[in-house]
Amino acid sequence: MGGLENVEDVLRLAISREIEANVFYNLLSQYTDIPQIRSLCVEFASEELEHKAKLELELMKLGNTVKPYPTQNQTPKPLDYMVDMSKIMQMDYEGLLLLAMQKEKISFRLYIDLLSTITEPSLKEVLIELAEEEARHKIRFELEYDLLMAGKGRTIEEQVRR
Repeated sequence: MGGLENVEDVLRLAISREIEANVFYNLLSQYTDIPQIRSLCVEFASEELEHKAKLELELMKLGNTVKPYPTQNQTPKPLDYMVDMSKIMQMDYEGLLLLAMQKEKISFRLYIDLLSTITEPSLKEVLIELAEEEARHKIRFELEYDLLMAGKGRTIEEQVRR
């Protein structure tokens, strides 16, 4: 992971990704009319803040301060997600689930990639825990997706071929 020279850089990158994920899920919850997705996104937005807090604690354990984040008027945009939020309003339930699964997969991969840059066992443990959490998020969206497809009469094999 180029550009990451020390543990602080790794933690700050991970913190910024959790902030972006929180913003993404909060926006997604506002753009969807689907109650199941709205509820799940509100829950995940909250969990992303918990992830951020864990990472900030690790940063403080290293003797670093946590820099203030932008004010509400300067809310960070989920640029790394490269999603035009206006398109989300036009997505159906299936599309929203697929998008969320993709985002969770990216977050999982980030933590796995960051593991190779860390030697401290306690921080490795935190990153593994966060990777597992992101994987659980993806699985929850996959289960919702499977239920949706089952309701449409598609078998798992037909879904995979799609």
